[in-house]
Amino acid sequence: MTAPTPRRAVLVAALAAATAATAATVSGGSASAAVPPVPRGTGRTVDNRFWSSRDHWRAGTHRGTTAVGGARPGLEIKAAAGRTEYADPHTGKKSTWEYATWTSPVHRSTVPATEAIASWNARTPAGTWIQIELRGTYTDRTATPWYVMGRWASGDGDIRRTSVDGQTDGRSTVWTDTLAVDAPATGLRLAAWQLRLTLHRKPGAGRGPTVWLAGAMASDVPDRFTVPASVPTGQGHELKVPRYSQEVHAGRYPEYDNGGEAWCSPTSSQMIIEFWGRRASATALTWVNPRYSDPQVCHAARSTYDAAYKGCGNWPFNAAYAATYSSLAGVVTRLASLTDLEHLVRAGIPAITSQSFRREELTGAGYGTAGHLMTVIGFTAAGDVIANDPHSPDNPSVRRVYRRREFENIWLRTKRHNAAGKVVSGSGGVCYLYAPAAPGAAQIAALEAVGVL
Repeated sequence: MTAPTPRRAVLVAALAAATAATAATVSGGSASAAVPPVPRGTGRTVDNRFWSSRDHWRAGTHRGTTAVGGARPGLEIKAAAGRTEYADPHTGKKSTWEYATWTSPVHRSTVPATEAIASWNARTPAGTWIQIELRGTYTDRTATPWYVMGRWASGDGDIRRTSVDGQTDGRSTVWTDTLAVDAPATGLRLAAWQLRLTLHRKPGAGRGPTVWLAGAMASDVPDRFTVPASVPTGQGHELKVPRYSQEVHAGRYPEYDNGGEAWCSPTSSQMIIEFWGRRASATALTWVNPRYSDPQVCHAARSTYDAAYKGCGNWPFNAAYAATYSSLAGVVTRLASLTDLEHLVRAGIPAITSQSFRREELTGAGYGTAGHLMTVIGFTAAGDVIANDPHSPDNPSVRRVYRRREFENIWLRTKRHNAAGKVVSGSGGVCYLYAPAAPGAAQIAALEAVGVL
């Protein structure tokens, strides 16, 4: 039912064990170091910043890249800045690539953050790929190194899509898809950050990848085992989202995270992709065994698989996969309450939530999990959550109704006790949001209200 969870378990253990930050840092350059600390006490816990317009792309620093217009503005290679050799650690294949880079302006976060998660949306035809890096500025004005947040392509014919293990400066660490301050109890935070995108193409190619959106969510969610109860809107609403079970795929394609039993994330992604009317082409699905039902779910698993993490649960990889479909955008963020989710659903935007819980903590689920994704598609008039839960025996049984207070707590908390009584992590309200790249007025208003736009 779950994606692999080692990086979450290790992250919590590391934060709990840390009592002090080390003095060692890596200089980040004058632009980043010049950012002053962010004052605390604003009451906000999440800050989102995404670049997506032509003006956004023009604002950054270009080394061989250019901003392009059109229906969906983006970033492309104008003239290669150089060549580099990449040895794929997962295949052993060495290849030479032309590259160009774009570095974002420094974003001064409205929240002095303990974590940051990047998101990106891009088109990567065969023979192209992108690398996403993030550099933070601490509240003591020193800087992190440039951390690789992903090496990504929509396919797997040129490189293996991957996160990068072992990245730390002794004060912060990248855990698969999340940059986290090692010892938040010391008060050290990320005051600002910037992105660097490196676009790669085969030497001599006429075009390369196109990046439509890039940015990050920074957060400082307080440690908590329980969260305040939100007040239901009193207005029931349910979206007609396709239902897919991950369990019907158990044993299929074990090379992708041991098969369907662990495909909660791509299965949830596929449900919302199809809600928006998108679907993989017949050509894209020819590799799937024709005897398998719902081959698009197998395709989603393959398209989100992280070769270093050895799973399909990399959060930004799922958002990037959704955005490979025509005119869809996807980001990873955190929300503050179920009321936020209600506003999104009423505006026609379902969401994928990440939660962990013991069997007895979510009435009607019938299982416990160290980490699981499901799709929130509606609310009853009483405020209870209507979810498409992919951990169901078949497609018709995917729709569930979960008690509001139970669901809210297992999703928004950052700490919990597992079945053995050990303190382990919770996601703190992480969710994936997929919506049209050109949303309607009601959708824009809802996304602005929850701080994504």
